[in-house]
Amino acid sequence: MEIAPLHAWDVSPQVAIATQIDLAARLQDRPLDLAGVRHVAGVDVSVKEGLSQAAVVVLTYPELQPVETVRAQQPTTYPYIPGLLSFREGPVLLDAFARLTILPDVFLFDGMGRIHPRRMGIAAHMGVWLDRPTVGCGKTHFMGHYVPPASRRGEYSPLYIDHEVCGAVLCTRNGVKPVYISPGQHCDLAGALALTLACTTRYRLPQPIRLAHQAAGEFAG
Repeated sequence: MEIAPLHAWDVSPQVAIATQIDLAARLQDRPLDLAGVRHVAGVDVSVKEGLSQAAVVVLTYPELQPVETVRAQQPTTYPYIPGLLSFREGPVLLDAFARLTILPDVFLFDGMGRIHPRRMGIAAHMGVWLDRPTVGCGKTHFMGHYVPPASRRGEYSPLYIDHEVCGAVLCTRNGVKPVYISPGQHCDLAGALALTLACTTRYRLPQPIRLAHQAAGEFAG
């Protein structure tokens, strides 16, 4: 997969914030046509002893059968700064994306999309780089306010940041904690919710993210 470079990664926090603001202006909401999706990718990064490992798992859609798994490793050099996670994980993710032989129609990230102070979570940031539809699926409440949805599969509530709907709190299984869904690039909230539910089977998290999390956590040696 060929990816055109957009900016440098080894920059100061001030430059990183300015970069996020610039990239946020490039985000586009588009209806996500699930009927045209043939492959969906799950994306995650794990960090262990100063080493970051990214994993991308491509699955057929709607069958959700894995057909390709790629990993990439790099030293973790960017400090952990809230709101700037993409500058810590972006380089190793790009390395993993470059190894793909199957081009996914949409990417599901373990992390946020527009639920971010500058609307530039990891799914949104990588979506601008990839120029492909991306969706963020977070496990914990990061920011914003919402009314808790009913604990039934498919129920959701909008999540607001500064009076703007930036995502939704979605119940993917009856009686389990919800997840936090937000579009990244080339996707609207309705499409992000529909894709998440279509990719969720017996567990709380969508299958592509579950498999990517497992692959990212399997460090050799």
